[in-house]
Amino acid sequence: MASVEQIIEGREIVICAGSGGVGKTTTSAAIALGMAARGQKVCVLTIDPAKRLADSLGLKELGNEASKVDPKLLKEQGVDPDSGGELWAMMLDAKETFDALVARHAEDAEARDRVLNNRIYQQISGALAGSQEYMAMEKLFELHSEGRFDLLVLDTPPSRNALDFLDAPQRLTQFIEGKSLQIFIKPTGFAARVASRGTGVALSVLKRIVGFDLLADLSEFFTAFSGMIDGFQDRAHRVSSLLADDRTCFLIICGPQGEPIDEAVFFHSKLVE
Repeated sequence: MASVEQIIEGREIVICAGSGGVGKTTTSAAIALGMAARGQKVCVLTIDPAKRLADSLGLKELGNEASKVDPKLLKEQGVDPDSGGELWAMMLDAKETFDALVARHAEDAEARDRVLNNRIYQQISGALAGSQEYMAMEKLFELHSEGRFDLLVLDTPPSRNALDFLDAPQRLTQFIEGKSLQIFIKPTGFAARVASRGTGVALSVLKRIVGFDLLADLSEFFTAFSGMIDGFQDRAHRVSSLLADDRTCFLIICGPQGEPIDEAVFFHSKLVE
């Protein structure tokens, strides 16, 4: 049986997946520390809001930007300071990552601000189904593209179904390409009707029920967001490709209980399909 070191040899991304409570965060940190000891510049990414990882790495807190672990602490853990290895860590923030995506794909600063300051966007950006899983992969893609690190280790979001992580890019693509969104963003759709003076009877009734301000916010959001669709769509496809790249490997973490083992076996079967 191959060791963990042999499995991840030559890889640039290691994704630790599995059901919640099986030790993914601990395993991710151990792998990152071990590869730093071998002279690599490693960044471990987690979504665990608890401070266990930060405390164990000697960091006061983790944010959405990578923080370097003190070399003195690494030396205490057996990492030779002359090896050239570095260990960095960060805690993913889905909302901040979503905001950065909007800023990247907006046509201009005005369109960016219209979305970021929109009340509808502020409500949904951190609550969309699968947003945590997708934004974790998006941040991983961003760091990999920058080429700052030799190895990225991702502790995936806790999920009752580990496939949520794999499906997240595809679900975003389906949402963008779906008819429901197109109804709102096409020139003759919902946003255009709200913006026009001559609205129909049904829309006039809706305005009285929910209020014009809410409809105006919806109109502004979908109008501004429509210019970002192509960028989001292309990015989602590239994220999916990164998951299947030979430089990426998955480590399925499970405990001795029946349910985590069953889920790990099922997840493995989906990975090899």
